[in-house]
Amino acid sequence: MGNREMLGGIIIVLLSIFVVMSGYGVLLPVLPYYTERLALKSGVVSDENINYHIGILTSIYPFFQLLFAVVWGKLSDRFGRKVLIVMGLAGFALMQIMTGLANSLTILYVARILGGIFSSAVIPASNAYLSDLTNSKQRRKILAWSGVAVSAGVIAGPMIGGYLAQTNLHFNTAIGHFLLNRFSVPFLAIALLGIVALVVVMLWLKKPKKQHTNKQQGKLKTTGMLANTVFLKLLLLSLVIQLAVTLFETVFSVYAKDILIFDATQVGLGFMLCGLIMAILQPLFASFDENILPMKLQLIIGFLLAALSMGLFTLIKADYYVFSMIIIFATGGAMVTPNLIASISFIDENNTGTYLSTQTSTNSIGQVLGPLLGMWIYSFGNSWPFLIIGITLLLVTILIMPGLKLNKS
Repeated sequence: MGNREMLGGIIIVLLSIFVVMSGYGVLLPVLPYYTERLALKSGVVSDENINYHIGILTSIYPFFQLLFAVVWGKLSDRFGRKVLIVMGLAGFALMQIMTGLANSLTILYVARILGGIFSSAVIPASNAYLSDLTNSKQRRKILAWSGVAVSAGVIAGPMIGGYLAQTNLHFNTAIGHFLLNRFSVPFLAIALLGIVALVVVMLWLKKPKKQHTNKQQGKLKTTGMLANTVFLKLLLLSLVIQLAVTLFETVFSVYAKDILIFDATQVGLGFMLCGLIMAILQPLFASFDENILPMKLQLIIGFLLAALSMGLFTLIKADYYVFSMIIIFATGGAMVTPNLIASISFIDENNTGTYLSTQTSTNSIGQVLGPLLGMWIYSFGNSWPFLIIGITLLLVTILIMPGLKLNKS
């Protein structure tokens, strides 16, 4: 594969990641309002029950990612990355269409389940593809750009969701008048973007020479991975940081609506700010030489910054303070994410997809537990979710980081 084809492959894969994360991000500012509309239509009237559905709908997506990510990762090691990315994008587009056209909570639940199953193929297969293209010196930098694509999606998604959810769309045709509810529009727009990405991947994504699909790859036994203590510690760190992120994302939407009296646009601005900071800083932190700012030190600083911002998040209700805490939280995340992915990708070159998909499954556990725990704790006090996750981040830093030894190539 020449440099031009390699660059094209990187861009296409990053586009796929961006699209999937935009689909995740578009939901964040819209879900509380969209769920409330469908819940009232289904006869659910109490705020407590509506918040319960918000938590479940947020969690059910990563729950099915958890169930299927490792399966997709093993298949990508054996049969190639492209076929998994294609399947994932096709299922993703279908899920967004179903979500946009949902007229009941039941259909919304089914759409979220299908989305979790198929979208879980895209991220690990894409990161494995990027790992196939690079050597150990390049990998942390290129995987940081994967993080940029994730963050850009988190930026674009809430912006699309907040902007397109402002106005109902009316269509006058020869056969009558059609109304498209404003909360449906963002999902259909993302579905169109997913279809475009699917076509691009099918037509132009090339198989990297480094990745050999054979019967020996993708057959790593679970016991072999679990015997690796470094990998287990990295999985625990992934779980905790993902738990923190998804708890924050879910609770912040409700906290902003109930306590800060934000509208969907302001909530989207908060998520946009978080994603923008991560998109800018991840390549910067990944570019530091190991002798200047080592991966382990970045992990420590990142966890401490995230812990600090969550612990102090609810002290002041002013906009400037809330957004300042989001910036600190995002800075911590920007230090943690690319270093975790790179560290895991160095463990076993022949089973990169399996290891990265296992991390994706671990992240999914955090994505499942985050909304459920967040909304449950929120029912006891609106500041408690932020305080508890801040303490958890601090404890993990103190207990896990000192004995962590990372592979650097």
